[in-house]
Amino acid sequence: MKNSRRQFMILSAAGACTLALNGKVQAQAMVAETDPQAKALQYVAVSKVAGKNCANCALYQGKADSAAGGCALFAGKQVSGKAHCSAWAKKA
Repeated sequence: MKNSRRQFMILSAAGACTLALNGKVQAQAMVAETDPQAKALQYVAVSKVAGKNCANCALYQGKADSAAGGCALFAGKQVSGKAHCSAWAKKA
């Protein structure tokens, strides 16, 4: 089977699109308030406790000014920087 330049370009473009989409699919999902672990920790997406949110928690793995980031309690998922749960601990 002899490939032409046109077939090579089409296959290359398809491969590049696949790689680009794969990176978006693998982005971490956000923690839902309905998640069993989130319920157990009384997780809420928007903190109702003044001065206590995920962005200023010691367990938060994102940057302090980021909208979302990882959390040591929710492996493979992200939490909102504005969220809060019962495991909140002041960042040193």
